[in-house]
Parts: sequence; C-alpha cells; structure tokens
Amino acid sequence: MKVVVVGAGIAGLAAAWALTRAGVEVVVLESERRAGGVIVSETVGEFVVEGGPDGFLAGEPELPDLARELGIGARVVSQQARGTSVWTGKELQPIDEGRAATLLGIDARREEVSAGFKSFAAGMAEPVVALAQRLDGLIRFAQGVAGLRRAGAGWHLAITGGSTHDADAVILALPAYRAGRLLEGVGVTHARVLEDVVYAASVTVSLAYRAEQVTGGLNGTGFVVDPNASGDYATSLQLRACTYASQKFPGRAPAGHLLVRVFLAFGDGDPGTAAHTQLAAILGIRGDPLWSRTFYWSRGLPRYRGSHREHVEDVRHRLERLPPLAIAGAGYDGAGVSACVRSGRNAAAEIMKRR
Repeated sequence: MKVVVVGAGIAGLAAAWALTRAGVEVVVLESERRAGGVIVSETVGEFVVEGGPDGFLAGEPELPDLARELGIGARVVSQQARGTSVWTGKELQPIDEGRAATLLGIDARREEVSAGFKSFAAGMAEPVVALAQRLDGLIRFAQGVAGLRRAGAGWHLAITGGSTHDADAVILALPAYRAGRLLEGVGVTHARVLEDVVYAASVTVSLAYRAEQVTGGLNGTGFVVDPNASGDYATSLQLRACTYASQKFPGRAPAGHLLVRVFLAFGDGDPGTAAHTQLAAILGIRGDPLWSRTFYWSRGLPRYRGSHREHVEDVRHRLERLPPLAIAGAGYDGAGVSACVRSGRNAAAEIMKRR
C-alpha cells in the first residue's frame, strides 16, 4: 500500500510517522520549502524565538508520547512561571488563566489551562525537526497538489509544475479551505462547507531587552488586553496580548536579558515599532529593544463556527464511500499542537483500517 500525505505540518508529519512505523510506504508532499507549517522556532544568539505556538497543554499526552518515540523525551520542559494579567487601559490586574484563554480565542477548558503548559528545550520545532529527520527522503518539498482524482481503486494527484503521483490512499493534512476544494473536485458533496472555518490573521513580534530596561516588573507569564481598553497610539496595529517568553519557559534568553512576544491585530504600520511603543507604555521600558523579529500570519489560528463538528463528521462520512482518503489538521479536530498530532495519528489509523 502506498499512501500520499499532503502537507508537512505537524499533523501530516505525525500521520506519516505512524504509517511508516506500521510498514506502510509513504510519500509526503509539501508546497513550501520547509516542514512544520505554523510551527517555527528560531535562534538569535542565545535567544529562542517562536513564530507560532510556543507550547502545549501539560495534561495532553500526545507530544510527550511522540517525543519518546523520537528519542527526544528528555527535551520536554515545563512552564516555570504562572499567572496572567489583563491590561485594563490603565493598569495590569491579575486574571484567571481560563478567562485569559477565552479572551485569546483558545478553545480549552479552564482545568486544562490551569494545569499549565509544556514545550521543548530548543522550541516547538524540535519534534518537527526530529520527524523530518526520521522521514528523510520521504518528504518532497515545493510540491503543492493542484488536483486530485480517482484512479481505479486509488488516487491520482497532479502537482503544481506538471509532475504527478499515484497512490492507494491519501491523507489531506491541509487547511480546511484547501482540502474542501480538492474534496469537492472528487465529488464529496458539500465539502466546501469546510471553508466556513475562519483562519484568523495575526502578527507576532518578539523583542529582546536587557533586564534593567524594564522598570515595571514582569509578573507571571504575560498579559492580555481587555477588548474594551483603548490606547492613544497612531497605529492600527493594536496590541492584543504579550507573553513573557523568557519567564514562561527556561532557556529562552541569556542571563540578564528578557524576551517578550507581542500579538498584534493585523493593520498598517511597522509591527516592531508599534509593539515596542505600546509595550513600553505598559511595562515602563526604557530605550530601544536589542532586536525584534516579526512573523506575519495572514491565515493563522482557525476559528470554528457552532456547527463545525457536525460538518466535519458529515464530510468524513462521505469519504467512506471513496477509495481510502482522510483529512487531518487544525482545521478539523482542534487548533492546538497536541490536537493536530492526535488528528494526524487518527487519520493514519483510519487509512490502515482500510488496507
């Protein structure tokens, strides 16, 4: 059996890894030139910068289990600071962590958030790198899927640029809006309903400072901004939240330094300047940052509508009538990293049931 996994984000990689361990022939097609999707970790000197998610819920077993399989179980690190504040427009006030998650659009129960978060010593890209190494030679980069059609008891995939792949089974580990179009093309009625999943645009800016530059003190892991708070800033890039990255997890900044990550609403202007200006007013920062790093996500964290679960179940039911075909990823089964790993593993299990 040959399976083509479309998409090398964490869900697609987890699916491919599960299939490979089961002895299945796998090819992973990725339209970008790197694996990981929205998971991006970079090092700047002794700083560890996250472009996407910076951790996972401590109570969820998927990432620790996967890390042990990959031989990097000892690289899992626990949250070292606790507590969140809310910026009211005038001051920072302590806030329940569950309410902070709600304000940020994080779909998690209060008890899950209260258990804290974990990450990896060198950032959330560690399992991505380990998976890519284990799947070396199986991932084809810069190969986006332009078309999908049935070919007897299997599938024929057309690749952007003219090449093709044939497979007995396919896993679409793609954003919902892309998967929906491909599924409509092979006769999955109403698959375009997956396009109802809204991928929120966002901008994140990481800024480095010397510890003595911050006069206001940093308590806990960061703060969220009250939606009703107003700021007198000449920019549409309004601050929505800030994580004290170097306090949240160990090893994010060298001694005597601080690393913070600011979440901004999409808008006009320079994100680095906007982030520093607004942050300086709240935290009493003196002088300019040592450096800043901006990540733009025109389609980042997915948001589900009320009927999302029913729509996904209906699409999956319709897939049962076709040659082996599964969907996996943040657009279907939860936006967290653990949920994506679980979704990828479940898609692999579904394919293997139909061998």
